[in-house]
Order: sequence, then structure tokens, then C-alpha cells
Amino acid sequence: MIFYHRFLFLFTLQFFLLFASAQTKIAQQNLKEMHSDFAIAIHGGAGNLIKRNFTPQKENEYREKLTEALKLGYDRLANGDRGIDVVEAVIKILEDSPLFNAGKGSVFTHEGTNEMDAAIMDGKTLKTGAVAEVRTIKNPISAAKAVMEKSEFVFLCGRGAEQFAKEQQLEMADSAYFFTQERWNQLIRVRDSIKSSPDAADTTGDKRTGETFEKFGTVGCVVLDRFGNLAAGTSTGGIVNKRYGRIGDSPIIGAGTYANNNTCAVSCTGHGEDFIRKVAAYDVSALVEYKGLSLSEATFQVIMNRTKNPKVKGGLIAIDRFGHVSMRFNTNGMFRGYADKHGNIVTHIYEKD
Repeated sequence: MIFYHRFLFLFTLQFFLLFASAQTKIAQQNLKEMHSDFAIAIHGGAGNLIKRNFTPQKENEYREKLTEALKLGYDRLANGDRGIDVVEAVIKILEDSPLFNAGKGSVFTHEGTNEMDAAIMDGKTLKTGAVAEVRTIKNPISAAKAVMEKSEFVFLCGRGAEQFAKEQQLEMADSAYFFTQERWNQLIRVRDSIKSSPDAADTTGDKRTGETFEKFGTVGCVVLDRFGNLAAGTSTGGIVNKRYGRIGDSPIIGAGTYANNNTCAVSCTGHGEDFIRKVAAYDVSALVEYKGLSLSEATFQVIMNRTKNPKVKGGLIAIDRFGHVSMRFNTNGMFRGYADKHGNIVTHIYEKD
């Protein structure tokens, strides 16, 4: 009996030593494959962002939340996490904040409900996932990732998407969770403006002191991870007072979200209808791949030259396979920021910031 126990002990010890050795070899191999270059960029929406419309406290709240998201993203990338996982984690921080028009802070539809859209894309495999018109999923970006990884489909919407999310045991939330007084007041102002001046009303924003205050609060994240893989994600609550189940560019692959290891990762924000018509996110990638433009040149072409219509407003963030970041917009501002491989975190709000 003593011999048996001693044998069992030695066998178990040898097994764990072999297992530990194998794990060490895997870790060492992963370290060899890791690149020193990695980067992350995020946005929280573009629009008529004028400094006088923000109190110092509110401005700080936005900057602090952008910094929090970037810090988490940087730390996870530095640790060797997959880009696609980082995109989800970063966007969840923005979705959980009432500051942005996504998740918790989503705007209201004409009927007084919240309808959210999200998409995510892996630049290594070109796998994608998207959801639209969801009302009870706490973090739509997680649902989009689940569609990508755990289903045979690319795009789910409405009740079907919610049923799928429940089956994947994602966290759900009722309508009370998404209610914020500021967003409700925004809907009322838009409704009132339409009643008083139907022809002049702009259902993408509200009016303050005689001037249009447009803000597209869509959130997005693009990353280059330490294995050289690109990823992109976008999440939104849509536009204020939207009707008829309208869906914008955010969950549409190639329009509001795109990633390809051969070129770049892109997340857009703005007038979704025109971004859909122009296939804006993919257009940036195509200009890089087929015309040989730099990322900066490609984003300039798409946002500044191909959207000359004064009613077409918005922006995008993009990162290429070399880690170059571009944050281009044609509005007065865009909530945005980036972190480089050295851990330098930069945030901006206004056009000249």
C-alpha cells in the first residue's frame, strides 16, 4: 500500500511538471510571436461639439471616461490579449456610461423606447457579428461578438437577437435600466421642435438657444494587438426620435464597421444613411489596399472629399497594420482618443483641442 501511494505521488508530480513545462513553452512561444507595436483608438460620437456648451465638470466627465476605456484597452493589449476581446471590453465601458449614445445612454425612439445596434469584426479571420433593434441586451457589443463566435450567422435583429443573447447567457436588462432623464428630455425637445416647425426640424439632434446641437453619440473602438491582428467594433442607440425601425450604419459591416489585417480597422459615426450609401468603412480599406494610399490619406478622402454634401456630417477612427492612427471628422468635434505602445493616452473633444 505504501508503495502504491508513493508511486501515485511520483506519477502525479511528474504529470504536473510535464504540464507546467508545456505551458511554459507555450507562453514562451507566445512571447516570441508578440510584436512590440500595438495601439488603440476610440470614439464616442461626432457632432456640433462646441466648448461653450459644456461645463468644465461635464467636459471632465467625458475625458475621464475616455481615459478609463483607453487605459483598460492599453493594459490588456500590453498583456497580450486578443484584439477582438479588447474591443469588446473597451466598448462595454462606454456602453455602461450614460454619457454616450450606446447601451445605458441610448437615445429614445419616437415611441419612447430604446433600440440599439452593434457590430464587431476580426481583421485576422474577417469573421463578423452584428445585432440591431435590440431593447433588452445590456451590452449589445457582447451580443454582436457572440453572434460572430457562437453562431453560423452574421447579423441578427430584434426579438431573435435577444433570444439568442439569452441562450448565450448574456446579461439582460429591462427598459428601466436604459432610461436617463437627459435622453428623455432630449426626445421631448425634438418632438416639440417638430410640432412648432415641421419643415425645419432635425430629428438627429435638439435645438438649444436658437442653434442646432447635433451630436452623434455612437461609440467605437479599433485596435492593433501584439500579434499583428486588427479588430473593430461599433455600438449605438441610433438617432433621437427615429421611427419605423430605422437602422443606421453602425451594425452594417463595411458601412460603419470594418477590419482587415491587410489594411486597417475602421469605426464610423455620423449620418448613417450616407455612410451606408458610400460603404464608408470599407472605402477606407479599399483606398489603402487598391490605391496604395496611406491611412491618413484614405480617411481624408472618405470624410473630407467624398462627403462634401453639407448635410453629411460625421467622422471615423481608423488604425492600420503598422499601428498608425487616424481620427478624421468634418464636424465641430468628436469625442476621441488613442493610446500608443508606450502607454501615452491622449483624448480630444473639440475640433481644435
